[in-house]
Amino acid sequence: MTTETDLYSELRPRAFAIAYRMLGSVADAEDVVQEAFLRMHQTLGRHEPIASPRAYIATLVTRQAIDQLRSARVRREQYVGEWLPEPLVTDPSPADQAETADSLSLAFLVLLENLTPPQRAAFLLREVFDYPYADVAEIIGTDVDTTRHLVAKARAHLEQRRPRYHASAREHEELTRRFFAAAEQGDLHELEELLATDAALHGDGGGKVPAMGRPVTGREHVARVLVLGLSTLAPFGVRVQPATVNGQPGALLFDPQDHIVAAIGLDIADGQIRSIHSVVNPEKLRHLGPTSDVGYQLGPRGRTRK
Repeated sequence: MTTETDLYSELRPRAFAIAYRMLGSVADAEDVVQEAFLRMHQTLGRHEPIASPRAYIATLVTRQAIDQLRSARVRREQYVGEWLPEPLVTDPSPADQAETADSLSLAFLVLLENLTPPQRAAFLLREVFDYPYADVAEIIGTDVDTTRHLVAKARAHLEQRRPRYHASAREHEELTRRFFAAAEQGDLHELEELLATDAALHGDGGGKVPAMGRPVTGREHVARVLVLGLSTLAPFGVRVQPATVNGQPGALLFDPQDHIVAAIGLDIADGQIRSIHSVVNPEKLRHLGPTSDVGYQLGPRGRTRK
C-alpha cells in the first residue's frame, strides 16, 4: 500500500522541477512544493479521493507558481541591476542530461522571463515535461485549443534564441578548465579564443554587492571584465572550483573560509562559450552553503572599502 511518505518521495522531484523552472527561485519553489503537499495531506486527511496524485500535485504546483510569478514580475522590474535565477549546483545522471541541458540552464531560464506566466507554464509542461495537451489544459485551467496557442506562441518566441548544446561532456570539461585557467592567469588572448564573437557576460549582485549593471557583450570586452573581476578578488584569496551549475559547466568561487562568493554558469555551443552568468548576490547563494562577506568589502566600483 502506498503511503504519503512514498508519494512524497515519488512526486517531489517532479514537483520541484516544475516549480523551479517556473519561478527561477529555489526558496520560492520549495515554498510552492511544501504548500502543494500540505494541501494533498489535508485532502487525504478528509478521506477525499485523489484519482491521480501525480496530476493533482502538478496542478497545485503549477497554479501556485503562476500566481507567484505574476507578483514576482513586478518585483523583478524594480530589481537593482540584472535579475538572474538562483543557481542550482547539479550533477545530473546521463538519463537526465538531455532534459537538464535544454531546460535548466541559467540562459534558458532567463529567456523564459519573456513569456507570460500562462505561456511559461504551458510551454514547460508540454515541451519539457511532455504532458499531453489535454493534461496541460486541465492543469492550467483552460481548453486544449487555448493551450496549443499558448505553447505555439511561447515556442515561436523562444525558438531563435533558445540555447542548444551539442558538445560532449569531455569537451565541455576541457573548455571549462581552459576558460577559468585563462581568466585566473589574466590571459586575454586565450580567453578571446575561447569566447564566441558575440559572447555576453551577465551579472547579478542585486544591489547587495558589486556587479555589472547591464550585460557586457563582445569577446574583447567580456575577456577584459572577467580578468578585472578575478584580479579584484585575488587579494581576498578567492579560489575557483569547477562545478555543474544548472546542468551546465561552471564554477563556484570560495573565499579562504570556504564560504561562497559566486556561482558562474557557462553556455557552450560550437566549441565556444556564448554566454556567462555570474550570480554574486549573497541572498541567491545561501541555499548552496555559507556565503562570503568578500562582496561587502568591495566598493561600488569593485575597490576595497577603507
